[in-house]
Amino acid sequence: MAFIRPREEERTGYQNGLPLEPHIDFQNDFCMCYRLNESTADRVKQYVDNGYVAHLMTGISWGSYVDYLTGEYDGREHMDEWQKDRFGNEIVHGHMTPYMVPTISFADYLSEKLKIAVDAGVVAIHVEEPEFWDRGGYSEAFKREYELYYREPWQAQHTSVDAHYRCAQLKAYLYRRAIDRVSAYIKEYAKVKYNRDVRFYVPTHSLLNYTQWKIMSPEGMLADIPGVDGFIAQVWTGTAREKNIYKGILKERTFETAYLEYGVMQELVRGTGKRMWFLHDPIEDNPIFDWNDYQYNYYKTVTASLLHPHINHFEICPWPDRIMHGKYPKDAPDAATIPPEYKTRLNGMFQTLGDIECADNADSLRVGVLMSDTALYQRTFTDDLYGCVPEEEVGTVLRTNEDLTNSIILKIANGTAEKTEELQLAESNAFPLFYGLSLPLLNNGLAVRPVLLDNVRRYPDTLDEYNLLVLSYEFMKPLSPDVNNALCAWVQNGGVLVYVGDGSDPFHNIRSWWTGKYDTPAQHLFELFGLQKNPADGTYSCGKGHVIIRNLNPMHLCICEDLVKQYKQTVHAAAELLGAPWDEDNKLIVRRGNHIVAASLLESDTAGDVELDGLFADLYTPDFAVCEKVVIKPDESRLLFDFATIEDENLRIIGTCVRVLSMEEKDDAIHLSVRGAEGFKAYMRLRVPEEYAKATVLLDGAKIQSVYCEKSRTLLLIFDSHAGERNIVIKK
Repeated sequence: MAFIRPREEERTGYQNGLPLEPHIDFQNDFCMCYRLNESTADRVKQYVDNGYVAHLMTGISWGSYVDYLTGEYDGREHMDEWQKDRFGNEIVHGHMTPYMVPTISFADYLSEKLKIAVDAGVVAIHVEEPEFWDRGGYSEAFKREYELYYREPWQAQHTSVDAHYRCAQLKAYLYRRAIDRVSAYIKEYAKVKYNRDVRFYVPTHSLLNYTQWKIMSPEGMLADIPGVDGFIAQVWTGTAREKNIYKGILKERTFETAYLEYGVMQELVRGTGKRMWFLHDPIEDNPIFDWNDYQYNYYKTVTASLLHPHINHFEICPWPDRIMHGKYPKDAPDAATIPPEYKTRLNGMFQTLGDIECADNADSLRVGVLMSDTALYQRTFTDDLYGCVPEEEVGTVLRTNEDLTNSIILKIANGTAEKTEELQLAESNAFPLFYGLSLPLLNNGLAVRPVLLDNVRRYPDTLDEYNLLVLSYEFMKPLSPDVNNALCAWVQNGGVLVYVGDGSDPFHNIRSWWTGKYDTPAQHLFELFGLQKNPADGTYSCGKGHVIIRNLNPMHLCICEDLVKQYKQTVHAAAELLGAPWDEDNKLIVRRGNHIVAASLLESDTAGDVELDGLFADLYTPDFAVCEKVVIKPDESRLLFDFATIEDENLRIIGTCVRVLSMEEKDDAIHLSVRGAEGFKAYMRLRVPEEYAKATVLLDGAKIQSVYCEKSRTLLLIFDSHAGERNIVIKK
């Protein structure tokens, strides 16, 4: 029955480092009790006693690991395992909380620490954010790891693109090794000591965000680890508001960025059988914004996630206490606690997310932009490319100077930019090489998704869901020639590949499998297609499929409108080859069971209102308002319940702000048992038989307000939510 499910489905959860208290008792399925300390066991027990499934969550790259650093744990000081930059600066998350170089000894230490969680009875463990900063790589521990891994003397990563790529690749590998070791150890411990299976998950930012923020992480490699059961996609306003460029304008595009971030995380687990939760945050880590900003961007991320129909598990929020008790903007004279209406909306969303079903992708044109872990490894250009760099300017990054960024954008648009300026823009957090390929398609209604190129080596059917792929090796590299072999086979079987690149990326010159015979890995791919190493622009047949070549730096697609038009024409031509024309649009719409997810695109070339006719409940409103005509203006979105999908149903929950534990019709009345958080105005909309149009509604014996809607045959219940189990009786 809708909304009524066992908590063991674990569809919704949150992370919390404090005890459960009434205002955050959202009645989701599970809680990830955060931190390993003397209170862990008590907090786990409290959540279990209140009906939650208990997990544990801790950081793997940073945390309260002072006893390890100082040598109290094993008698050897480990202060040389802090991540450090080229000037010896320690990279920290807080006082005595460094980002770690994940050595073998550190992995073994963390394994021992996690026994506490198993002993406390949790069913799952999450180690979050395996992060090695791009600017790191200069500590003594990392130098040792480099020499052991590559069997050659350590090379400072700022000296050449080859050294940088090798250091970055090693950073990702070290966290893969640590997670493999910890997950195997802790699962064996639980099995041997308790004969119990403990699941192991990795909450991680998206590959796209880590690439933008220049943080090395295993990402796609995590799917190879036998002990990893799944992931949390840590996508939220804080990651999605990172600015990018479209048509020469640098600005926040929260919806579009979040859409692509969630998309690459959906691809991480597709076909693996591993679990993925999508995270949303009703505020974010940065406390400087007001509640209007938080709410606006929250719905952007929720809508973006729901447009990826293969995922229906969600982390509804991190740190619920900072949402319900925090005042924002922090330290501002007008700082305020959460508005009552937003509190109601959130409690409604937390319940709604547990009722969302998956759906298949029914589009005839299925488009992916290929992305790879290797994009992480080449995000910083080295000193030799910039010439003589004054030491005081080393490490200056473009994102700190928006005026400089816009100046370079203008120069590129006018054709006057110098090589070093193009390098600056390419390595900026705007990540224009990827967004240049993606935003022109997404902004015009094409449900494009980032596709993990590395997965072609792991799963033979990785590319089967797509019939049109966009590829560039200007911001990433294929790990081995068999990647190109898989792409060629996909094209020969009927796919259309659009390759965009001009061979200008300095990272083509690293030591790798193509070095010597080819100038770039693309030349090997072109030879597989039966082409010259440097083919001219054009469309070429290959088996049942086609490859379209555009000798162009994809970064320029962010800047020059004429190039955007040409690029769109190329994709139109590719779609025509497939017999699945691309009708440019100003909206994205997905149907998921009873629900419709819709967004009106702000920067579409055909921008305008999106109109939907029917009978719906708007689940983004506090009371799940019934509407017949929905008008979605550009930059707006909706989550709708479609009454046409339940025409024959007489009793059903449409929307609720509290968890419904049970519901049945007996003795001429509807009986519900509910439980919700403390301290907000709650609504529940029920589809009921017509004879309940004039019903009397009692909550724990006291009459509450109700409103009947004849068109939708729904009864809206209105009441104050209080903690604890409560009983509702609806009498005819």
